Amino acid sequence: MDWLTWHDQYDVPGSYLAQRLHVVQERIRLALDASPPGPLRLISLCSGQGRDVLEVLAEHPRRDDVRARLVELDPHNTAIASEAIASHGLDQVEVLTADAALTDHYQDLTPADIVLVCGVFGNITDEDIERTIDTCPQLCTTDGVVIWTRHRQAPDRVPLICRWFEERGFEREWVSPPEAGFGVGVHRFTSQPRPLLPGRRMFTFIGYDELPDDFPAEEPS
Repeated sequence: MDWLTWHDQYDVPGSYLAQRLHVVQERIRLALDASPPGPLRLISLCSGQGRDVLEVLAEHPRRDDVRARLVELDPHNTAIASEAIASHGLDQVEVLTADAALTDHYQDLTPADIVLVCGVFGNITDEDIERTIDTCPQLCTTDGVVIWTRHRQAPDRVPLICRWFEERGFEREWVSPPEAGFGVGVHRFTSQPRPLLPGRRMFTFIGYDELPDDFPAEEPS
């Protein structure tokens, strides 16, 4: 899969990805607005070109409060993200070309105030979705939020994802309606964070084009 070319769909007005990106960005803005004064931490798993985070931070009044790390395996996309970081003067944002599934990459930034898991859940197995959600209490601080995405094609996993979060100390803050055609969710962590265990793999990124035929597809952000 050419993930660099694939990202061009974000620039097509009215496309599925453009609409979903707009919703994710709005949820990031709201999360920043609602965050307490002082320094904030943000991490993004499988961050792609980082458009969701970087385009929001570039214009947000809390931009200088946020220390962020974007983790993405594709070097072409991380190069674009790095250029955007430099052009917007986001000195406290770093992009890491690495496997986002490994907990080691988040050791010094957890627990975080905002955790993005966008474009992940449609590219991994159900078992890995649950494993990733099970790790979120190690990634997210108390009263922090996880913003996540998942398509709503049959079988619709959004209700199950919500249940898995809520079984692990998260409260549902907002989920996009089914008629939107895509799933974007925000869950706020109301419990105490657990220490992040090093050397753990949360998921194996299979890719929507490589999943079995009975596995519906979602593209990464």
